[in-house]
Amino acid sequence: MLLRVRSKDGNFRFELPSTADISVLVNKILETTVDADPASLTVSNQPRGNETLVSTLKGRNLQILGLKHGDMIFVGYTTKVSQAPATSMSIDAPSSTRLQSNIWETVQEDTVDIYWRSKDGKIPRGRDARFCKHGANGMCDYCMPLEPYDAAYQAEHSIKHLSYHAYLHKISPKTSSAAATAIPPLSPLSYKVKNPCPSGGHPPWPAGVCTGCQPSAITLQSQPFRMVDHLEFASPDIIERFLKAWRSTGLQRFGWLIGRYEPYEKVPMGIKAVVEALYEPPQEGELDGLTLGIPWEDEPRVRELAKMSSAPLSIVGYIFTDLDPDPEDRTKNIYKRHPHSFFVSSLEAIFAATIQKSNPTPSRSSPNGAFGSRMVTAILTATEDGKVDISAYQVSEQACAMVDADMIEASVEPGIVRIKEEDRSQDAARYVPDVFFRYKNEYNLEVKKTAKPCFPVEYLLVNVTHGFPQSPSPLFRSNQFAIENRPGLEDQHIEDVLRTLARLDAPHLTSTSDALKRLELAKWLSDWHLLAFLETTQLVSKVDMKVLVSTVTSPSLLEDPSALNALFKTESWQTLMTFTRESAPSLPSTSAPDLSSPHIDEDIPQDVFDQIAAEETARREGPSAVGSGVKICPHCTFENPQGETDCEVCGLPLG
Repeated sequence: MLLRVRSKDGNFRFELPSTADISVLVNKILETTVDADPASLTVSNQPRGNETLVSTLKGRNLQILGLKHGDMIFVGYTTKVSQAPATSMSIDAPSSTRLQSNIWETVQEDTVDIYWRSKDGKIPRGRDARFCKHGANGMCDYCMPLEPYDAAYQAEHSIKHLSYHAYLHKISPKTSSAAATAIPPLSPLSYKVKNPCPSGGHPPWPAGVCTGCQPSAITLQSQPFRMVDHLEFASPDIIERFLKAWRSTGLQRFGWLIGRYEPYEKVPMGIKAVVEALYEPPQEGELDGLTLGIPWEDEPRVRELAKMSSAPLSIVGYIFTDLDPDPEDRTKNIYKRHPHSFFVSSLEAIFAATIQKSNPTPSRSSPNGAFGSRMVTAILTATEDGKVDISAYQVSEQACAMVDADMIEASVEPGIVRIKEEDRSQDAARYVPDVFFRYKNEYNLEVKKTAKPCFPVEYLLVNVTHGFPQSPSPLFRSNQFAIENRPGLEDQHIEDVLRTLARLDAPHLTSTSDALKRLELAKWLSDWHLLAFLETTQLVSKVDMKVLVSTVTSPSLLEDPSALNALFKTESWQTLMTFTRESAPSLPSTSAPDLSSPHIDEDIPQDVFDQIAAEETARREGPSAVGSGVKICPHCTFENPQGETDCEVCGLPLG
């Protein structure tokens, strides 16, 4: 077959058999070069991007690589430092015993990616009563399955973006699996100047730049696919507990979404992020924003703890509040994110791009073994009628590449992104290519306009749907334990844990104890915030922590009476029970006296003595006692300090 080769030395043609090894083609290419470094030789099926080192293609013939008669191969290389004449390529002959693996072939993908790679993703269709004229076992154009990227199906079901795997099916070559694996179909975006320059004809940036190393002009456009199609919260209680901090203080809050990825059947080859819990890092909330430290200190510990559950979890995104009560009606919030203002501010979009860039998704379809990110941005904001709702987004790969190249920054107007000026200083060199975006003018004609100095942030956004399951079955059955990093509002103390264990009679529970008591204990232990706190107390070893987490997140925890048996046998549990026995509170000294005493007025009922004893116990327990020192406004649900007569937020009487 005839293969065409294009390099900086010119265009060449070579007649080679389809079974020839890649080393034969490489040696012919090297004969046309001048002082080429064989180790730097790359081939690609397009003029720019998708370059693959030929040294990673050892032992493969041209047919396996998917090359056909008449194909054009684009070659790149760097010149040798020494002046020695070019020699033949040091690629060994084909060997059945030694093959070098590519980066993308050794990548361990997520479980949901493995699942969809084993499916063809075809959309089944039933028999059409009007047009199908064949028998029951036949098939025609009107009833044959559709491809997962079928445009008519997407438009009919109002699906704006293709799913990730449907997009892969669309761009992957319709050849053998071996050929598809040889050259990955995806090309990660990069708007940085190539350093060093592939041509090697000038000093590296910023001292010099040419068309071979500078990025091409950028045209902003809607991303045709999305990495995550749906965001699902396992239980509405997760959001309610998160909102409690804002309702109590009026300050905005931030939390990381702990969950997993699952197939989403409502979209062809779709993926959904299922949120099982939230973790709130250290932060300083304000009325109109918050201050957050990135990276946060506990991130490795939280990630490791999430992996211990029966269904391994990870950080799938983040959520924050943007709520501002209406001054005229404090029971409602101001509707400020809408089509005439903005949905995601430029600062939030840049933050989302930074998070997504630092959390890439492993992929066997990308030359570097990673592509995109599945980190989802969720925002709790007001709807048009003043209620609280969730909005979910991602930013495009173009946004991540522009942030990585330090090309954009936030502006004073939240819906506008500003492009930075080019900088050729040695310490902070920044190359900014031409950037354009398209829009329809008042005559409904598509116009191409330069994006400098600024452009709308909507060009960087990807919408993600959200919702709750019809029949919630969360992995964590409880969320009543105090939430971390809420100082003064919810404090976590080991004394509270021991007191609750004593109340649940945990030290006396065994494998043969009352099933109802075991069930109550199991439900209380199945709390993400409790597990995250116990790990910091050093009372539970790392090995026993894995047993504890996997036990309380078991799907059959509340149905299997023997679910806690493995936990009861651990050494850390026995240690925890010992502390519980020693710290068990004694009976209150102000308990009701014996009614037989002659000094007690017989007219005072027993309920009065019981109430006095309960109040004394609550006073000794301090602010951690449930409901102490708080008055909840019946009008706006704001929690006011004890002793107030009017609500601090809405000004109405507390009743």
